[in-house]
This record gives sequence, C-alpha cells and structure tokens, in this order.
Amino acid sequence: MRYHMIAFLAGFLLDLWIGDPHWLYHPVRLIGNLITVLEHKLLDVTKARNEKKERHAGILLVLAVLFCTGVVSGILLLGSYALSPVAGCILESIMTYQILATKCLKVESMKVYERLREDDLAGARTAVSMIVGRDTQNLDTAGVAKAAVETVAENTSDGVIAPMIYLAIGGPILGFLYKAVNTMDSMVGYKNDRYLNFGRTAAKLDDAVNYIPARISAALMIAAAYGPGKQFSGKDALRIFKRDRYNHASPNSAQTEAACAGALHLRLAGDASYFGKIVKKPFIGDDIRPVEAEDIVRVNVLLYRSAVIGEILCLLGLWGVTLFG
Repeated sequence: MRYHMIAFLAGFLLDLWIGDPHWLYHPVRLIGNLITVLEHKLLDVTKARNEKKERHAGILLVLAVLFCTGVVSGILLLGSYALSPVAGCILESIMTYQILATKCLKVESMKVYERLREDDLAGARTAVSMIVGRDTQNLDTAGVAKAAVETVAENTSDGVIAPMIYLAIGGPILGFLYKAVNTMDSMVGYKNDRYLNFGRTAAKLDDAVNYIPARISAALMIAAAYGPGKQFSGKDALRIFKRDRYNHASPNSAQTEAACAGALHLRLAGDASYFGKIVKKPFIGDDIRPVEAEDIVRVNVLLYRSAVIGEILCLLGLWGVTLFG
C-alpha cells in the first residue's frame, strides 16, 4: 500500500507538471487503435443491417478491449513489481500519470482562450473542435467559449476525478480499464445510424462506471466554488446542481456542468449541432450574463481545485485503509 500511495501522488504531480505533450505517444492511442481494428472486423454497414447482430458485435468489442487492456496493463505492472518494489513504484507512477488529464484539459482549453483573446474566431473554432464533439464551424465567440467551458466542466469528471477514483481503488490496471471504457464510448457510443446498436453496450457501460464518480466530481466542484474568488459562488453551484443536474440525455454529463454553471453564474448546454444535425438539449444554469473568454480561465481554476481536493481525499482514504485495514 505504501508504494501505491507514493505512485498515486507522484503520478498526479507528474500530470500537473508534464501533462500530455504531443510528441509523447499516449497508451490510450493504442486502445483507440485496437477499437478501430475491431470495429472494422465486427461491424459491416455495407451489408443488410441486423440490430441483434450489431448489439452482439458491440458486446464482443467491449469484452475484447477490456480483456486486452487488463492483460497488458496487468503484465506490465505486476511484472515490474516482481522485479523490485522500486521498479514497480516507478512504473505505477508513470502509468498513473498517463491516465490523468488535468494539465491536458487546461492546455487544450487555454488554446481556445488565447485565440479568443487575439480576436481570432476562426482559430478559436479550430482549437475548440479539438476538444468537443459538436460542429464548431458556425459558432460565434460566445458559442466557442461556452463549448470550451462545457468540455472542461464535463471532463473534470471523465478525465480527472473518475480515473483518479479508480486509480485509488485498483491502481493503474483498474485505471486503464476505466480509460478503455471511456475511449470506447467516445469512439462508438453515438446515437447515430452507424453506432446506435453497435455502440450501445459501450455507452451503457460508460454510464455505469461514471455514475458515482460524476456525482463525486460535482461535489468536489461545488466545494471548489466555495474557495477564494468573488467570481465563484458555492451557494449557486449547489443550487443549480440540485435543479439542473439531470438536464441531459446522459445521467452523468450534467452533474459537473450544473455545478459549473451555478459557480460561474452562466447558462450552459442548449441546442447544438452534431454531424450537421441540430440536437435539442435543455439549458443548464441561469441566463445571468453571456459566456466570455475569461470563463475558460475560471473553469480551469475550478478544475484544478477539484483535482487537488480529490487527490487529498483519495490519499486520506488510502492512508485510512493502511491504518485500519
């Protein structure tokens, strides 16, 4: 447990320090490549569509990806600990760092902020298209800023707190299994003609594994909003969270978005275009003021505060298990 705690903290600090530089090949890309290969083998949309067969193929995809991810990460981690505890701790620290995405979220969203500050709307649209799934080519300045704020708020759970929780519970093996589920959902979990049946299992599993972490993430963001800064309101974060946390098709996505909207006095969500089609969505938050570029900076403050609080609580939990377990 001692080495796990050291690696858990070291990996978090590495994430805050290094982030995900583009020159460094990320293991999640391997998971993505595996998903792509299996999709091509299991899903053939050129033939007559069969709902049952496509759902079965989607189940096979999930099982195969989870099996491969668990086996590879398990062999690497357990093998390194078999060599020596120090080697194991070092590798676990690196794997932990690779699973978290705190700095990456900040860096990519701040690229949007910088383009907006330069009045480069075209550049801002391009930058935000790298971190959101919606169509961005027709967004105005406020729409671009809102998209960036929403993705940081939502991914505070998916990219930071949820993997952090699974890392604390089961180390990098469970952490990479979570990332595999998350990656499958982001690649095949769409409700469109191609993926409606094939991606159903991945999408439902993603909803399940994020159910508790999303709510913990929202609680952490509300706590973060009670911290220093007149631009944040913990009271309104809690109020809007209670009122709007289910204003989304996903049972989890609006949890942190609602807390963020209240904390920053913004109205988020609403209709958005995906693959050229307008998707109707309810609003989250009150329309008190328009979203502005500075809100990207503010949501990143909430992100970092939430991450630090989450890390401290997880370490305290692990310490408690060591003392009383």
